[in-house]
Amino acid sequence: MTRRLPPLYALRAFEAAARHCSFTRAADELAITQSAVSRHIRSLEDYFACRLFERRGRAVHLTEPASLLLPGVHEGFESLERACATLLVEDGTLRLKAPSTLTMRWLLARLSLFRARHAGLEVQLTSAWMDLDRVDFLHEPFDCAVLLSAGTFSNEWHSVRLFEEWLIPVCAPAVLGEQPWNVSRLQQAELVHPTPDRRDWRRWLQAMGLTDQVSLKGGQVFDTLELGIVAAARGYGVSIGDLAMVAEDVLLGHLALPWSTAVSSGESYYLVWPKARRGQERFGRLAEFLLAEVAAMQLPEVELRR
Repeated sequence: MTRRLPPLYALRAFEAAARHCSFTRAADELAITQSAVSRHIRSLEDYFACRLFERRGRAVHLTEPASLLLPGVHEGFESLERACATLLVEDGTLRLKAPSTLTMRWLLARLSLFRARHAGLEVQLTSAWMDLDRVDFLHEPFDCAVLLSAGTFSNEWHSVRLFEEWLIPVCAPAVLGEQPWNVSRLQQAELVHPTPDRRDWRRWLQAMGLTDQVSLKGGQVFDTLELGIVAAARGYGVSIGDLAMVAEDVLLGHLALPWSTAVSSGESYYLVWPKARRGQERFGRLAEFLLAEVAAMQLPEVELRR
């Protein structure tokens, strides 16, 4: 069946002009002249036999018919972009998004080794601060991502669980001292919070049954796990760290564990990527490599508590 549609370039001009409420900004986005945008809009108005924009002073506004047309046109172009994105990838490059602390403390060194072993496959890593780990493969320029999550993902994604997050208090060796830590010492310690909502300390204290005994008020507050760990290493207090993220510094003596119990946060790090993306074998190679690195990790000997 032949579909009767107006020209796509005219619809594209309409969508851009409607989104920006400006013919000038639409022309800049589409790399055409403003008069070309105007011609495309007029052709659509002739096609639909109605006005799509009205001018009020120097601004343009959507008419009622245009407001009805815009959602479907916008959704249509997003669907086209999503379909085209599955083919517009470089087979020799993976664009990876990952949380900043994971990047600095675990992923960066391992990706350097991955590149050395897979000379024909480049990984372009973007480290991002994410209060809630997420990725939008439609609107962000990434092929895959490592996310901290409970494991509920889109049915359109593949996911590989790398390792679980275990929360544990960390401090500088000088802060640790020679005496064993107990509730009294923890009550007197300066707590370092790696998140403004103090959720990591709250999770650990709750699992340890210490919620009513240790106050979460006061203390230094940061917005990344990395900053909390660095503050603890420099002697500014006791922070909560991820066991895997602090393992190397603990083994090297740069950090100490005042409490030898790690608590599960209920979340894990996952490598995720779209099922529809071309070159699936590339993702498989990266997943296989990272899983081997996880298996080779040396973690401090601590009690693990869920």
